[in-house]
Amino acid sequence: MVAGPWMISSIGKNGELLKIFYSDTFPIHLPPDHRFPGDKYRLLRESIIEDGLTPEPDLLIPDPASNTDILLVHDSDYLDKIIAGSLSEKEVRRLGFPWSPELVERSRRSVGGTIAACRTAINDGIGVNLAGGTHHAHPGFGSGYCLLNDCAIAARVMQKESLAERVVILDCDVHQGDGTAVIFSKDASVFTFSIHGLKNFPFHKPASDLDVGLEDGTTDQEYLKSLKEGLDETFSRFEPDLAIYLAGADLYHDDRLGRLALTKEGIAVRDELVYDYCQRSGLSIAVVLAGGYARQINDSVDIHLNTIRQAAKTSASYQSVAHAQ
Repeated sequence: MVAGPWMISSIGKNGELLKIFYSDTFPIHLPPDHRFPGDKYRLLRESIIEDGLTPEPDLLIPDPASNTDILLVHDSDYLDKIIAGSLSEKEVRRLGFPWSPELVERSRRSVGGTIAACRTAINDGIGVNLAGGTHHAHPGFGSGYCLLNDCAIAARVMQKESLAERVVILDCDVHQGDGTAVIFSKDASVFTFSIHGLKNFPFHKPASDLDVGLEDGTTDQEYLKSLKEGLDETFSRFEPDLAIYLAGADLYHDDRLGRLALTKEGIAVRDELVYDYCQRSGLSIAVVLAGGYARQINDSVDIHLNTIRQAAKTSASYQSVAHAQ
C-alpha cells in the first residue's frame, strides 16, 4: 500500500491548500442549441478565484494525456480514429459531440487534469480537476459526451507509475459509469462503485462492482441513506490506496438530465460524506466534476463550487494532520 496522506511531510511545495487543474481555456465549438454546458467550466474557475479558495498560481493547466496513457485503456483502432477524425456518423451520434481537433485537445487536457489531480492527491492528500468524470467512454467507442475515460486512464497511470496499487472509483454522477464498469469488470485491483438514477441513461447498465440504482424523484434523505449504505459496503469489501471521486452536480432537482430531486444542501452533505469516508480511511482523494446540466447554469456552478469548498476544507484537515506527525 502506498503512503497515506497522514504521512505528508509538508503543506505542498509552495504552502498551498489545494491544487486545482483546469482546461476550459481549450474550448470546443458546439452548435448554439447544444445541451452541453460549455460555459460552466470557465464560470466555475472564475468563481473559485472570486471565492479565494486557493491562490491563483495553484490553478494549473495540465499537460495533455499522451497516446501511451490513453492506450492503457482504449483500443488503438479507436485512438487512431479519434486522432484522424475518421469516426463514423453513428459513432459521432453516440458520442454526442461533433469531431474537431479542438475536441481531441480538450479531451486530452481533461484526462491530463485527472492524472495530475491523482498525482497531487497522492502527494498532498487531495487534488481537483475542474473537468473529467467522462465515465461513458468505453475501450472502443465514445458515448454520452465522453470521448476518453479520464478516471480509468488515470487509475491505470497511477498503477503503472507504482503510485497506487488499488483504486476505488466513487461515481456519484446521476448517470451510471458504464464505460468504467466495463473497463474494470475483470480487474480486482480497481473497485467501481456507482450510485445513479435507475431509469436514466445509459439504458443498458453493465455491472459495476457495486451499483446502487435510485428511482426517479429520489430526495435528499433517501439518497444520503443509500449513499451511506453503499460506501459502507464498498469500504468493507475493498481496501484502496487512492479514491477517484466523481462529484456530479446532476442530482439537482432542476437538472435537465437528472430526474432526481436533491437540493443543493443535500448534494453538499453528499460531498461531506464522501470526503469523510475517504479521510477516515486514510485515502488520498482525486476529485473530478462529472455532469451538471441545470436549467440555470449558475445552479450547476454553485453546486460544483461547494464541492471545491469542501475539498479545500478536507485538504486543510489533511495538512494539519501531516504537521502533527
